[in-house]
Amino acid sequence: MENALFILESVCIAVCLILAAYIIEKAILKSSGEKERILTTRKIVVIGLLSALSAVLMLVEIPMPFAPPFYKLDFSEIPILIGAFALGPVTGVLTEFLKICMKLLFKGTTTAFVGDLANFLVGVSFVLPASLFYLAKKNRKTAVVSCVLGTIVMTVFGTILNAFYLIPTFADLYNMPLDAIIAMGTKLNGRITDLTTFVIWAVAPLNLIKGVSDSLITIIIYKRLSPIIKGVSPVRSEG
Repeated sequence: MENALFILESVCIAVCLILAAYIIEKAILKSSGEKERILTTRKIVVIGLLSALSAVLMLVEIPMPFAPPFYKLDFSEIPILIGAFALGPVTGVLTEFLKICMKLLFKGTTTAFVGDLANFLVGVSFVLPASLFYLAKKNRKTAVVSCVLGTIVMTVFGTILNAFYLIPTFADLYNMPLDAIIAMGTKLNGRITDLTTFVIWAVAPLNLIKGVSDSLITIIIYKRLSPIIKGVSPVRSEG
């Protein structure tokens, strides 16, 4: 019953974030005088393709020497951020959600769905601020600033979310004492002695590395992929 309620809460959170992204993106487009539709048939197809690519990349996980084994680095946010830059924040949030759905279909969950919700929320905290900022003015400088903003938000938000919600919820649903989770971090880093130091020395560095690496790769390849995703010629593409 607890797992079922947690899944229901997760779906409600996802729906709220998608609606929030839709409302904000629509407001930004309206204020700028653009009449582009937020969702079109082409965008839906692209969202499906990017979600599948992200789900595959999510399966390729890199362990981090400073974090317990259930915290791993993956590059699944790169296609999502590229799609969000090219087609808008709603595309990014929808792709993030579908990525998790596909991952659960392919692999299932090993964290009582807590890790999956964490991946979604932390991913959105990176992609949504970055793509909203980029939407206001699309150029290379804004893209860099957007990625920096997204990385900062993801690092701070992910750290706080893990400390106050995700880790305690995981311990409860997975029937694992919180002290046991902290002890896993202590074995890797003697500075980890409680939940606060756990998120500071294990969670925050992981999110920071993820944000920086995803941002660098996105900035390098985005300009080449943007016209393909938008379905326009490079001459017509603005960013």
